[in-house]
This record gives sequence, C-alpha cells and structure tokens, in this order.
Amino acid sequence: MEKWYLMAIVVLLGLIVRWTVSLNSYSGAGKPPMFGDYEAQRHWQEITFNLPVKQWYFNSSDNNLQYWGLDYPPLTAYHSLLCAYVAKFINPDWIALHSSRGYESQAHKLFMRTTVLIADLLIYIPAVVLYCWCLKEISTKKKIAHALCILLYPGLILIDYGHFQYNSVSLGFALWGVLGVSCDWDLLGSLAFCLAINYKQMELYHSLPFFCFLLGKCFKKGLKGKGFVLLIKLVCTVVASFILCWLPFTEREQTQQVLRRLFPVDRGLFEDKVANIWCSFSIFLKIKDILPRHIQIIISFCFTFLSLLPACIKLTLQPSPKGFRFTLVSCALSFFLFSFQVHEKSILLVSLPVCLVLSEIPFMSTWFLLVSTFSMLPLLLKDELLMPSVVTTMAFFIACAISFSIFEKTSEEELQLKSFSISVRKYLPCFKFFPRIIQYLFLISVITMVLLTLITITLEPPQKLPDLFSVLICFVSCLNFLFFLVYFNIIIMWDSKNRRNQKKIN
Repeated sequence: MEKWYLMAIVVLLGLIVRWTVSLNSYSGAGKPPMFGDYEAQRHWQEITFNLPVKQWYFNSSDNNLQYWGLDYPPLTAYHSLLCAYVAKFINPDWIALHSSRGYESQAHKLFMRTTVLIADLLIYIPAVVLYCWCLKEISTKKKIAHALCILLYPGLILIDYGHFQYNSVSLGFALWGVLGVSCDWDLLGSLAFCLAINYKQMELYHSLPFFCFLLGKCFKKGLKGKGFVLLIKLVCTVVASFILCWLPFTEREQTQQVLRRLFPVDRGLFEDKVANIWCSFSIFLKIKDILPRHIQIIISFCFTFLSLLPACIKLTLQPSPKGFRFTLVSCALSFFLFSFQVHEKSILLVSLPVCLVLSEIPFMSTWFLLVSTFSMLPLLLKDELLMPSVVTTMAFFIACAISFSIFEKTSEEELQLKSFSISVRKYLPCFKFFPRIIQYLFLISVITMVLLTLITITLEPPQKLPDLFSVLICFVSCLNFLFFLVYFNIIIMWDSKNRRNQKKIN
C-alpha cells in the first residue's frame, strides 16, 4: 500500500509542476498577426468544428493554410474537434469562424491548459507509471524515483505547458507501444504506436526500431510457423489502424493533400535554428544556397539511413527489450541530426527513449536530458520561459542526482563501456582512463551551457550577427548530440560482446 501511496505523491508532484509552468505566458501571447503555437491549437479547433472534414487540409476562404493550416495527421485533427465540442459548450466565441482569431481571455487560457493536463493524465502519465512499475531487477524505491525523474523532465513540460503543444499525446501513445512490445503484447503495442504516428508524423523517428524489433521477433519464432502468424497479425493490425484513422481521407486527392501538409519539403533543409548537423554546418558552408533541394533531400536521406543502419540490423538479428530501448534512442537521434526539415522541439522524440534508460545509465541519461533542454533555449526565451526553464531544470537535475547518485555511476561498468574499453585496450594497453574523460567532458559541457545561457540573457548580440548566440547554442548542442550518438551506438554494438566477456570472467 505504501508504494502506491508514494507513486501517487510522485504523480501529484508532476501535475503541480506542470500546472505551475502553465501559469506563465504562452507562445505568441499578444503578438499578431500569427500569435504563436497557442493560437495554432485554438485555430485547429475552430477549423475542425466549423468546416466539413473534406476541407480541413485544403486552402479556401474559410481555411487560409498560411494562417496555421493543419499540418499534422488526422488523429490530431480529431483531438482538436473533440476539444472544440467542449469549447462550444462553454463559450462558442472561442471557436467562432474568423472572429475568434487571436482570441485571448483568462477563461480560455484555463480551458486550454486543462486540455493539456487531461491529455497527460489520460495517456502519458499512466504510461510512465506502468512502464516504471514493470521495470525488472530494481527496487520499488528506484521504480518510484525513475517515474519522478521522467515526470520532472523539463523539456516536455516547458514545450507542452509553456510554449503550448500536445506532445505528451503522441509520446504517450509511443510509450504505450514500447511497453506493449516489450511485454510481448505485440498487437496492442503496434496499435498504440500506430496511434502515435497518426497523431504526429514525427513519430516516424521511432518507427524503424519498432519494425526491426517486431520483425526480429518473427524471425526468432520462425517464419514458417508462429513467426509467420505473428507477422500476418501485425500487418493486419497496422493496416486496420491506419484505415480507421484515415477513413475520411481515403480519396486520392484528399490523401495527397494531407501528405503534402504533413511533409512540406518546400520549407527546405531546415527552417529555424535547430541543433542538428545541417544548421550547424551551415555556419561554414551554406548548403541550402549551394545545392538544389532534391539533392539536399537525397544527401539528408543517405546520412540518416547510414547512421541508423548498424543499430537496426543488430536489433533485427538479436531482438531484445534492452536493445530495442537503446535503438530507439540511436535512431531518433540520427533522424534529429541528419534528416530533412527538423524542428528544435523534435529533440523530445529522442528524450523520451533516453528517459526510459535513465535507471540503466543514469549519469549519461541525465547529461543528455540537460543538453536537450538547453538546445531549445532560444525558443524558450522567445516565449519568456527563462525562469520556469531554470527552476524545472534544477529540480530535474537534483531529483536525478539524489535518486540515482549519478556522480557515483561513472565507472566503465556503470557507463556500459566495459566491453568497448576491453576491445580498445587490445590495441592501446594504457587506455584505462575512459571514465575520467567522460567526467571531464560532462564538466566542460555543463560549464559551456551555463556560460552561454548567461551570455544570451545578459548581452546583446552584435548588430551584424543578430543570431550569434542562438547559432552558438545550436552548434554546442549539436556537438554534444554527435558525441551521444557515438556513445549509444557503442552500447548497442558491444552489448552481446559484453555478455560473452562476462561469461568468460564468471
């Protein structure tokens, strides 16, 4: 009974932090003509409620796609419609066609904040609690601590409750999918992940690990027996779920228009300042201006595919829940760093699987999650979220440091680098200081992030370089992410070697 009591307190604390952050200003408040992401979410309620389904994704006099046109899959539109029915019941002015644009009131803010909180309570938070509860080989206190740290992760809280979005819905569905396939509820897990993709197309970042893990399971069971039956069931589940979600958009013209909205290649290689390789590399070479767009797409695809290929092959040949979790991290990070038209908020898709391995590699996971929040600093400052960012980041760091004693978890074994270090020492016998290198890199990373934050909030950039600080934040974050990409791939590729070496030692 006591453990459930403690978990309830953890959930309550997570809700209090979320609600407190939501009391801050929201994205685009009082800033016409676009008003920001808060207005985008409200406008989608206006459009889905007042227009026929067939017109939701098409440009018209009633639906100007230049003014926050729908650019997410159908499940997001259905969610907006559901919220719109509730809004209509409370105050029809909130979703009145045309006249409600830029609507701002305390009552409406309360309503919109509540919709995010309810989505969290129904989808994301239960998935976090159940996932942590199903963790094996750790104590009940560690499970509760793990849940606390995930629920205090500042990146998701600041974006959903400060900047204002519903990322917790797609991430929650994805987490239900992870839980399902990890516990051999493969059909339910596949269904949950299909819902995640049909809510936000960026969930494709996680699609290859799901595909490879489930395909590996089918191979393991034998494609001439139970494996083939499982494969057919999975295909039917995926196809049926997509058909149900896309039922109003099955006509060719409708489908093509929705896809054009979901994948706007005309926006170019990157848009805003984002901590990926293309934006960072553009400091030295303006790829967007040199190469035609179709070549940019090809190059982006090749880099993304090649960077995630080794981990996906390994997962297909040796499917395991641990390998699945780490491949989720690696693939999502590859997509973030190398794929086409990435947004700064997409780092949340990497942060979710990193949260899942927090109890396995607490030091490195905490470090990554701090960098992921820092990488969104220009966006958070634009939304006047400096104080919430500092407070939530400190709360998260303290929770991780106390719960997992992260500074005591820097040995080769704790970092899961023992096998890799043994391999390196075959050629470099004196290589025995890897943990110390990691500690120094962590120290340099934290000091750099703190200094850049202080510089950004206290100094004015040069007039000739107005984006200097934002670019520096992106560049430093990108360097950190490249290091983490190498690190997580090392864990994945040396995992089986580690087990064999341990058996030899025993």
